[in-house]
Amino acid sequence: MTPLPPLPEGPGLLFVLAGPAGSGKTTLCDELLAVAPRTRRVVTCTSRAPRPGERDGVDYHFLTVEAFEQALAAGEFFEHARVHNNLYGSRTRDLHALLAQNLDILFNIDVQGAANLRATAARDPALAPRLVTIFLYPPPLEELRLRLRSRGQDAEGEIERRLRTAVAEIAHWPDFDYLLPAGSREDDQRRLLAIYLAERLHRRPGLVPPTPWPVNP
Repeated sequence: MTPLPPLPEGPGLLFVLAGPAGSGKTTLCDELLAVAPRTRRVVTCTSRAPRPGERDGVDYHFLTVEAFEQALAAGEFFEHARVHNNLYGSRTRDLHALLAQNLDILFNIDVQGAANLRATAARDPALAPRLVTIFLYPPPLEELRLRLRSRGQDAEGEIERRLRTAVAEIAHWPDFDYLLPAGSREDDQRRLLAIYLAERLHRRPGLVPPTPWPVNP
């Protein structure tokens, strides 16, 4: 997809894409990052082991459980959650480094992490109007099961546990600003891009048109 043309300047937004494992969040995030030049992803910390091809500092910050818990005790995380027996969290310093540059921030997190992020932003008047939450509603159960199996990363018992988690997560879709029903990869990409453009063009404090005009022509 062709990169987007210049958009109005303004404060960076926080886009949260959440949904069950296997719903396609990571692929959609990668595709949006490729076409939206001012968008960046916060690299999440996790206590789980890297999967084949994943790189430390690029896909995740891979921490030991001990190191993660030490950072948590030190108050380093903007949001955190335990998911599938692993710890995940976004560091406050990484978030503010991007916001200082007026960049849009893209979070690829689970439903629990999204709830924590929403609660944190609600307590901060500077962040609350910037938050945009999107729920990627997964395909039917059997299709999602096939997706998880095709990745070849988890044992059958782990797949079934993830599906049970998905059932619980789906119940929270009304908590989000947008509902994005999973379809084809191309359809999902177009819908996510439409949401991004609508929010970037929405009138907010600090929005600046790309071409200035004189006040008194």
